[in-house]
Amino acid sequence: MQQFSEDVIGEALLAYLDGDYTPNIVVKSSFGEDTLSISYLYRTAKQLSKIEKTALKLCKGKILDVGAGSGCHSLLLQKQKLDVKAIDVSKGAVEVMMKRGINAFNINFYKETYQFDTLLFLMNGVGIAGTIKGLKKLLKKAKTLLNENGQILLDSSDIAYMFIEGDGSMRIDLNAPYYGEVSYQMQYKNLQSKPFDWLFIDFNLLKNIANSLGLECDLLVEGPHFDYLAKLTLRKRV
Repeated sequence: MQQFSEDVIGEALLAYLDGDYTPNIVVKSSFGEDTLSISYLYRTAKQLSKIEKTALKLCKGKILDVGAGSGCHSLLLQKQKLDVKAIDVSKGAVEVMMKRGINAFNINFYKETYQFDTLLFLMNGVGIAGTIKGLKKLLKKAKTLLNENGQILLDSSDIAYMFIEGDGSMRIDLNAPYYGEVSYQMQYKNLQSKPFDWLFIDFNLLKNIANSLGLECDLLVEGPHFDYLAKLTLRKRV
């Protein structure tokens, strides 16, 4: 019998850390069903993508790793003797990170009050915004957490390719919500999450929204699957 859980990811991460390597996480979305290997969430330095490696090299000062999961990025930053704070809404994820020796806290990003030199949103971390409206709220909050010369490093993907027809035309309803607003539900063993919104944002729209909020937005790296790394900084006052 399936049970609803608010922490499917956390339960899966804890089980894997305790040696249960068999089941994957089933991911259901408005596009269909897929699986997520839990081992992928425990990637090592060699297993990171070019986008992730570039982002970690650019981290500076006090760093906030948002939605840190198993802490694979924070762990590497700590090994470089950098000052990093990892946060996640998943209690299980935070327990995992603490067992791995990471400076981790069970905090909602919107409740954070300290200021940082780098805000890190990897693995499409800004997806927590859920919607375009939510992204504007997230970036406004992020601005309040940035030191004067601080930066936001984030990656996302333009999923417009998922709407391309055989003849090359785009199957997108212009009257519908933004195509990057996706509904998800996750299942691990007999545990199932409630449906939740997740956002994939194309770079041009991200830049337009960032600029409207007083943030500069630069494209740093483009990946092989319509993904990219962007850096956002506070606009300098003239």
